[in-house]
Amino acid sequence: MTLADRVRGLATILAMTAPRILIVDDQAAIREELSYALSHDGYRTIEAMNAEAAFEALTKGDVAMVLLDIKMPGIDGLQALERIRKEWPKVPVVMISGHGDIETAVVAVKKGAYDFLPKPFDADRVLVSIKNALKLADLSTENETLRQELARDSRILGNSSAIASVKSTIARAAPTDAAVLITGENGTGKELVARQLHALSRRNRAPFVAINCAAIPEDLIESELFGHEKGAFTGAVASRTGHFEAADCGTLFLDEIGELARDAQAKLLRALQERVITRVGGTRPIAIDVRVVAATNQDLQTLVKEGRFREDLYYRLHVIPIHVPPLRERAEDVDEIAQAFLVEACKKNQVPQRKLTPEGLAWLRVQPWPGNVRQLRNVVEAAAILTEAKVIDVSDLRTVASSEPRQGAAGDWFQLETIEEFKAAIEKEFIRRKLAENHGNIKRTSERIQIQRSNLYKKLDRYGLK
Repeated sequence: MTLADRVRGLATILAMTAPRILIVDDQAAIREELSYALSHDGYRTIEAMNAEAAFEALTKGDVAMVLLDIKMPGIDGLQALERIRKEWPKVPVVMISGHGDIETAVVAVKKGAYDFLPKPFDADRVLVSIKNALKLADLSTENETLRQELARDSRILGNSSAIASVKSTIARAAPTDAAVLITGENGTGKELVARQLHALSRRNRAPFVAINCAAIPEDLIESELFGHEKGAFTGAVASRTGHFEAADCGTLFLDEIGELARDAQAKLLRALQERVITRVGGTRPIAIDVRVVAATNQDLQTLVKEGRFREDLYYRLHVIPIHVPPLRERAEDVDEIAQAFLVEACKKNQVPQRKLTPEGLAWLRVQPWPGNVRQLRNVVEAAAILTEAKVIDVSDLRTVASSEPRQGAAGDWFQLETIEEFKAAIEKEFIRRKLAENHGNIKRTSERIQIQRSNLYKKLDRYGLK
């Protein structure tokens, strides 16, 4: 095959993969003019003289976008646009309009058209509009892919009857705007349930905003929820948007709602009832469209009886209750969860993929897991990092799950507050062991764990190891 043949073959392939533009206009001259200009710029084109022919072409597929005339006999451009947006929502539409149709074209844009092109055409304007519309379609596809990936990441693992009931309630509740109260012990995955509710709701294209009520000082909670204006209090050097505004049209997740102060409870109740907030130091009411999902590891009914939680707020939040069972009550889910965590841990920490032995999985199933799924994740991640073999056995899991502080290999790691503290504890123990295995030989240890000797010395100083 000659070079010329290869070039022609490549050109043919590129032409076949170029975006295909559907031109819909009852005037043949207009279709030919646009088709010539687009073909000259590397696009493929297909022509339709009316809406019915356009629908037929769209049904066959392979249409990247549509140039649609407004004035056509039979089904006009606006009617055609409505059907295209309904049946082929991912295909962008640019309207073609005469001078007298500009107002109609503006209406079309409000109905979902990307742009409109006035006649007679300016070639540069046409090409810019098409390129921008195709770029927007690509971004929309990428965003949809990311949303699907996020939905997969927020999936709830397990098929036990206990977790199947949770999934069933989520599926029924997600499409609604009803408030949801999620209860369960620490580490059971209450935020995961909230994220799944959001991912399956009609609000999934809007923000999911999470706030831990227990982590915010009482005098700042109102500012965090509702925002504040500049000068509202000492330190308010600029206006700030609160979590309610940030979550507008989306979902606001209020974790540890039982820790919310009484004054803040009253203001939260008012916001939920009136669907209007006012920033701290402000006077302008701000309408909000937010679905609230709350979570707690406490018995709110007991708090209500003790006068520590408002009864009216409790019933406002307790529309749809979801209780997440502790891991010890669904031991049959441990295998699936642990193996998923292991794949994730090896990928995240860039270590060779490892497997859990049947004996290791059996050991995991019978553990009490006071820290629930969060504790299981930490144990599996620690084993993935510290185990040198390709398989993780019972002895490896027992070592990292030891609760003897400083005497066992791992220490009481699961009492640590942050993932950074946890990782540091693992690294310290890993280095301590390797030093012991190499009888304190710095050179041999640095070679074995594959870090520079100077870096190892720094870590020894940091962790107080000698």
